[in-house]
Parts: sequence; structure tokens; C-alpha cells
Amino acid sequence: MAAVVPVPHSVSPAPRIPPYFMNTDHRQRCLEQLRSKSDPLEKYIYLSGLKERDPNLFYEVLLANMLEIIPILYTPTVGDACVQYSHIWRRPEGLYVSIENRGRIRDVLRTWSGGATSRIAVVTDGSRILGLGDLGANGLPISIGKLCVPRDLYIAGAGINPATTVPICLDLGTNTQKFLDDPLYIGVRRTRPGVEEVRVHFPPTIARVLTMSLPQMDPFMQEFMDAMREVFPSLLVQFEDFSTDNAFRYLDMFRSKYRCFNDDIQGTGAVILSGFINAAKLSSAASGRPLSDHRILFFGAGSAGIGVAKQLMSFFKLLGMSEDEARSRIYTVDSKGLITADRKGLQEHKKCISRHFARTDYQGAPLTNLEDIIGYVKPTALLGLSTIRNAFTENVVRLMASINTRPIIFPLSNPVSLCELDYADAVQWTNGSAIFASGSPYKPIKQAGKTYEPGQGNNMYIFPGIGMGTILSKARHVTDAMVEQAAIALSEALTDEERTADLVYPRLARIRDISARIAVAVIRAAQKDVCDAFVVLWS
Repeated sequence: MAAVVPVPHSVSPAPRIPPYFMNTDHRQRCLEQLRSKSDPLEKYIYLSGLKERDPNLFYEVLLANMLEIIPILYTPTVGDACVQYSHIWRRPEGLYVSIENRGRIRDVLRTWSGGATSRIAVVTDGSRILGLGDLGANGLPISIGKLCVPRDLYIAGAGINPATTVPICLDLGTNTQKFLDDPLYIGVRRTRPGVEEVRVHFPPTIARVLTMSLPQMDPFMQEFMDAMREVFPSLLVQFEDFSTDNAFRYLDMFRSKYRCFNDDIQGTGAVILSGFINAAKLSSAASGRPLSDHRILFFGAGSAGIGVAKQLMSFFKLLGMSEDEARSRIYTVDSKGLITADRKGLQEHKKCISRHFARTDYQGAPLTNLEDIIGYVKPTALLGLSTIRNAFTENVVRLMASINTRPIIFPLSNPVSLCELDYADAVQWTNGSAIFASGSPYKPIKQAGKTYEPGQGNNMYIFPGIGMGTILSKARHVTDAMVEQAAIALSEALTDEERTADLVYPRLARIRDISARIAVAVIRAAQKDVCDAFVVLWS
């Protein structure tokens, strides 16, 4: 803390300010007020108010106490803030674009004060907030806690000017009845758009009519993205917490036309690739097996799970494997068991799995039990993105430890209430041999005189650097290579002390240095892909 300079009573800055207020450290006072609150949600509300009253003071406190405050502004507390948002709402904090604004979305966007100087928008439609489901307009804290907190974290993590960030929630309704019945619900009171049947008429010579099912949300999204490019021409759009099918759909639809990326698919994939690179090295060093021997079992096949699976193919391809060889090292499991190519009734995004990760080499009866699947696959790594609390039971964890000297276990579902495995159990059930990273923060564990420090596969390691690198390079698109290089840069950011401690991620206190390293890697990848437009950085 800076030294306190005494201020004489006669020069009190204003009659309403106590005469010796300037002789005290108001940052410390704010911290004491924050720490006096026992409920994390009350702490979140307090910090939101502090940011509104005195943004400079808020960011000073945040930057000096990141490890303490980030779990309040971000996971896990932001989940509670979202669920309760209609009841804790106090003042406008972000921008709502409603389905009722269709046809005049440009006018709504122009009400944002940043205008053409805006650089980053984080956009959610509230349909799949963390693992909490469809929260509708209550999703704005993911536009303030994974949108205005990416706002805060882009500022804290990458040093980006807060005036150039745009938190947006697309209010398309909600299919959660309890919100529609809530008299305090702040969103549009309607269910979400469904699909509509579109008849495609071929030329008379073909004499054929094709009926297609298209999401009614598509025209809204197209108008929104066109308006974003017109109103905010230099903007990078970060998609957050869309439902699984829509997350893949709109990433595929827009990624080559606009400057955008999906944090749940690409950001999560990159941060887990980074942690897995380091975890695989630790595991192989313990077992003596080559890195190419690793086999990864995914428990959970939503947008995050498949995004991570696609990204982790890079691990094997970097070892010189072909795409087919890399794909063969990855297994996926959903609520019905091991996903195989011959399974009927797959969701749209799981048809993508059929093309990529569904197994064609298993011919037996369906495998539905996780222990049986582990016994068949014999994975070196078990990754959870299922949002099923305690899905990794003691038997599952002990089985992983019995077939691996150092099993890699990443229970990645957020928040903690939906995590597949608690860290204390992982340490106890594997005798400390597990290489562990979770999506939400856990505290170090002491066992038998040794301290074990968990990793946290948190997207905030990645997206500030991707955002800053994309902005500085003026990249037209966010390419796969930019995301991959961000992951590699993060994996190489460990200090000697962190490697000695067997960490898989660097400590969060160094986030600004880490983000700068990642941004450089992203810029160089954009240049290599010839999609950048800022030639000054070529030198």
C-alpha cells in the first residue's frame, strides 16, 4: 500500500468528507468492509456497488487482491449472482438486446456510450449459464461476471480500458418456468424461439420441394452480428454460455465472417490443452511411458466437452501423429454411456462427435457404467465436463490410480456445486498421486506432512490474452492456430518454482504477465495465417 500523506484539517477536500479522511487508507477500509460480509453473494453485491461508485478504487482493490476477489466476481460466486439477478438488480450494468428489438438492433447498440472506440464485447443469451441451465435475462452477470467480469478480467488481466468493453445479454426469452412465473423477473416473458419448417423449392426441371428445419433465432442473430460490425467496427465478439447446439451453430456460422470466438468451445479447449500438456509430461515422467501413449476419456459431451476434445487433438498432432491417430486417442462419454458411431438418436452436436470421436472399434454391448468404460479404455486422463456433482466416485478415482502411476483427473464443471470431484477426495483416494485441475478454485491440501496444490483450468488464463492479441494485431478472424498458440504459450509460462511444485498452471497472481505472453503468441499466429491488419507489429 502507498504511504499515507497527512492532510491538514484546513484543506479538507469537501465539507461532507471527514476532515482526516485523506489521512487514512480507503482501500484498506473497503477491504475490511468486504471481508466483514460472510455471504459470497453479499460480497458480490458490495463489489458491484464499489465499481459503480468509484471505478478507480474498485480496480485498485481488485488488482492488489486478485486471488481473494476473483472467486467472488467470477466462478463460483457469479453462478449465484446469475440465479438471483432479478432480485439483486440495482442499476443498469450492461446492454440488453431483446428479441422485441428485432428490426432495430442497430438503434439499441448505438445507445452504448463507447461507440466506435469499443474493442471487446462478451455476448451471452443466458441459455446455458455455467452448469445452471437456462437463466434467460438473469444471465447478464455472465455478461458482468463472465462478461462484465471478463470486462473486469480483461481490464485486470490484460490492462484493457474499461470504456472500450461492451457487456451484452441477448434476451430471447427463457424456457425455465420459475422465471416466467417470478413477478420480479427482468426479462421478456416468453419461451425461447424454436425451429420453423422452411420449404425450399428447386427449379421446375427438378420438380422437387425440400423441407428444412431452421432455428427461428437465426434471423435475429444475423441482424445482431451485422449491426455489431456496423456500430462497433473494431470489435471482437466473445460468445459465452449459449446452449450447446447454438454454441456450435453460431460459431460455425460467423467465425469466418466476423471477428469472434466462443469461449466455451475454444477458450475452454485452449486452457485445458495447456494444462494437459504439463500434466501429461508429469504423468509420463512418473510412469516412463511416452507422451504418445496417453488416452483421454471425456465424461460429458456438451459444447465445452467437444470443444476441449477437438483442441486436445492438437496435443497428439504436435507429437507428429496424423489427425486419425490423434482422434483415436480420445473417447467420449455422455449420460447414455460410451459414444459409438452406431448409436441412434444423437443430438445435432453429437452428430459432429460421430464424425470425429464416436468409436467405431467397439462391437460389444453398450457400455453405460463409468467404471466399466474405464476398465475398457484404460485411460491415462479422465476429464469431467458433465455438471454432475461427485460423478467421479471413490471407486472411479481409485480405479484410475490403480492403472496409472500418476492419473490425470480434471473435474472441470462449474460451479463447485456441480464439480465431478472435490480436491480433498482426489488427494485422499489416490494417496496424493493425482494430477488435478478443476474449473472452480480449491484450496491447497496438507496430507502426511506434504502440501498439495490444485490446478484451476480457468478460462480467464486464456481469453484476456486472446482478446488483447486479436485487438492489437487487428486480426480479421480468430483462427484455430491463434487459439492453439495461446494454449502453448500458457503451458510454457510456468516458472522454475512452479515446475518444481508440479503445477500444471501458473499462479494467477501473474495474470498480466501471462496475458502479455499469450497475446504475443496470438499476434504471431495471426501474422503467420495472414489474417492480421496491423503491419507495424511485423517488425
